[in-house]
Amino acid sequence: MTNLDRLMIERECERLVSLYTHYADFGEAERMAELFAQDAVWAVGPIRFEGQEKIRQMMRGRQEMAGRRSRHVCTNLQIDVLDENNASGLVYLTLYRHDFEGPEREAGEVMQTAPTAVGEYRDHFVRTDEGWRFSERHAALAFGKL
Repeated sequence: MTNLDRLMIERECERLVSLYTHYADFGEAERMAELFAQDAVWAVGPIRFEGQEKIRQMMRGRQEMAGRRSRHVCTNLQIDVLDENNASGLVYLTLYRHDFEGPEREAGEVMQTAPTAVGEYRDHFVRTDEGWRFSERHAALAFGKL
């Protein structure tokens, strides 16, 4: 594998991490399932969703929370290319979230300014026929709750 191949794999995996946050934060949570392989796993603590369709159903529930505003701030991303078809990653997560009850959502007022949660995602990426996808995404919290 050349250095350019390695860089391209790293970039594709970084893009998955970014798209995941954008879909979550801008009302397209159901699309997050597109970023996962068919037999992928998404987990936080003892909660696990296995398979792209189960992940889609879970994310659909998130998308239907019309009063929820969130921002997933992901930093310190490290991607390790294992071979031509596999990579692993670690990214820190700072999650800001507020559930609005009424018209204040439109006004843009947010009552909570401290992060809801701080932790990390531990990822495994795999090359599929559709391109690079998450094969596993595990969230672990250091502080707060999801």
